[in-house]
Amino acid sequence: MQAASSLSLPRVLVAAGGIYTAQSTIGGLTFLGLPAALRASGMAMEHIGLLSLIMLIWAFKFLWAVPVERWRIRADGGRRTGVTVLAGQLVAAAAVAGLGLFAGYGLPVMLVLLAIMAFASATIDTACDGFLIERVPEGRRGLGNMVQVGGGYFGMVLGGSLFVWIYARYGWTAAAGVMAGLVLLMSVPLVLLREPFIPARQRVKGGLLAALRRRDMQAGLAMIVAFEAGGRFVQVLAGPYLVDAGLPLELVGTLTGAGSVAAGLAGTTGGGLAVQMLGAPRAMQLVALGQILVIGLLAFAAAMSPVSLTLLSALFVLQMAVMAAGFVVSYSRLMALASPDQPGADFSLVQSASALTGAVAGFSGGMLAGQFGFPVVFALAAALALPVPFILARLEGVISGKSSS
Repeated sequence: MQAASSLSLPRVLVAAGGIYTAQSTIGGLTFLGLPAALRASGMAMEHIGLLSLIMLIWAFKFLWAVPVERWRIRADGGRRTGVTVLAGQLVAAAAVAGLGLFAGYGLPVMLVLLAIMAFASATIDTACDGFLIERVPEGRRGLGNMVQVGGGYFGMVLGGSLFVWIYARYGWTAAAGVMAGLVLLMSVPLVLLREPFIPARQRVKGGLLAALRRRDMQAGLAMIVAFEAGGRFVQVLAGPYLVDAGLPLELVGTLTGAGSVAAGLAGTTGGGLAVQMLGAPRAMQLVALGQILVIGLLAFAAAMSPVSLTLLSALFVLQMAVMAAGFVVSYSRLMALASPDQPGADFSLVQSASALTGAVAGFSGGMLAGQFGFPVVFALAAALALPVPFILARLEGVISGKSSS
């Protein structure tokens, strides 16, 4: 194990990056890799669609985040992050391996294993968020959030593309085994770190209700919903719209797969640099202005006749980059609101609000597109993006105590 005194920022970033990549590998496996493999094996889409229910576990992880943080943070100032992560990753890896060992037992068994994976991963995510908030200085938090979001994109490649590639060549058991091994391997840097003690302080009565009663947290949750709403509508409709517009399915897959990852990594880097150079509040304003521009152009291009597929494809990829930058800058800003008594639990509220925003936008966007057409929904997304800079400024005033309402 590393000595406590040698716990430097690069080690923290490597350790956290490994965990975030592992968690996203499980997410990519659940929502990208498995659906493709199951469809190739002949499973009906109605059954494959049940996998999306696993997202609810992630959306409601705040319900058990407080006990996780109370266990992780010892009364004497010590931390149990490594133990928490190791236990959770062993459970998650066993469930991933179980997908290969019990592949012939049908969808119900698979859903149970996926639920176990999701619960373990969401628990680990809470612990790692707390670790990142505690160990990365606020002035360098942009770097931490680059690792957080960038690890997410790398994990999606592993759980989505790599799993499918191995499955196609070597079968289900081999693909699941490799994924389980990767999850454990990427956990090693954090598990081997010995965290320095953080001076113990008098704990205040915490919990979710205590966090939700704070005006700065209320403003932060409103901030993430307003900041993400417009982009979430575009995100969920990009693929279906391009298919309906006549873009070949292979190109749609390339754009939403490799294009999404490349744009996401570029946006992650840009968002991190913006936080370092401007500070998180101003970086959020910059990204919000970028969203107005890109979503506005998308709405205009979608309403054109004839539609320019080249222009639309480029704008969708650009919006993916803006969204990735948005994750970095907003997470960096809102991590600052986390209480030192339960940082991972407080931040789980932010992530749950983000996930629920995506779920509502996905459902309502699909319904509205079916009733009124894609251009109307893109215009709605642009309308939602337009007031965001003003909303952010108002909510920053609430957070800083400059506003009484």
